[in-house]
Amino acid sequence: MIKYTSVSDLVNPQRAALEALSLKASDQLVSKATDGKVLCLLFFNNSLRTRLSTELAGIKLGMKVMVMQIGENGWALEFEDGVRMDSTKAEHIKEAAAVVSQYADVIGIRSFPTLTDKEADLSDRVNSAFVRYASVPVFSMEGAVEHPLQALADAMTILENKGLNRPKVVLSWAPHPRALPHAVANSFILMMQRQEVDFCITHPKGYELNPSVVGNSQVVYDQDEAMANADFVYVKNWSQFEPYGATKSGLDHWMVTPEKLGNAKFMHCLPIRRNVIASDLVLDSEQSLVLEQANNRTFSAAYIIKKLLESKGV
Repeated sequence: MIKYTSVSDLVNPQRAALEALSLKASDQLVSKATDGKVLCLLFFNNSLRTRLSTELAGIKLGMKVMVMQIGENGWALEFEDGVRMDSTKAEHIKEAAAVVSQYADVIGIRSFPTLTDKEADLSDRVNSAFVRYASVPVFSMEGAVEHPLQALADAMTILENKGLNRPKVVLSWAPHPRALPHAVANSFILMMQRQEVDFCITHPKGYELNPSVVGNSQVVYDQDEAMANADFVYVKNWSQFEPYGATKSGLDHWMVTPEKLGNAKFMHCLPIRRNVIASDLVLDSEQSLVLEQANNRTFSAAYIIKKLLESKGV
């Protein structure tokens, strides 16, 4: 199955970011592979940027776009095999994925983790099931483990703004009133590990991410030390990996301020809690790239959809 559910699906992430920027610069995104094809987007969770940018990507590619909010407009789906379906779940993923494959040429899926069942989340159950049972290409608009479209847009944004030198890129944890997934951070780490950047991660002790994702990336527990002389600071909250989904209080000082940011460009995937994750002065400054990142989401999606439909992989 041709798919894009992980940054690891990209053969060459740096080349992919460059090609996506080239597509963005093109006056004509429609191709023989995309013109008149059907894009189906299935949302198991709410969205603003992801839904609108991916719909727009389909429109720019000359596609017909169908969108369904599962739970509001569709049956509750069963993902377990061999179960007796006598509860609230009316349809099995085996039939659902096969049926949607008859209606669409490519399927986009958005789902979130439970943050309570680590084993289920690490299996990325929803995306994995569609990849397994669909007969057309599948891509992730965010899953339980990764947000690969966001990571590609992030790489594009850094390439557009990096200048001539090898940039220093920092991923910094920041506070949030809710427990949030690891997907954005995971995909950003995997993307930066395969870009020409000097990369490090900073977070309070206890907020270590999945070791299999972090790998050999540098982790610095002092935020000021990590952000010193940075060119790009990507800020994101995530809950703990151990104990899974937990959070700690008393870490409000990790909010990013102009003093901490220095001369670095500020990045965040949005939505963002102002004066919790970053101050108004940071978000309203010329150093903020958050709107550029959001714009690049359209073209990261367009690039992936186009490549999948060309059956060349990603």
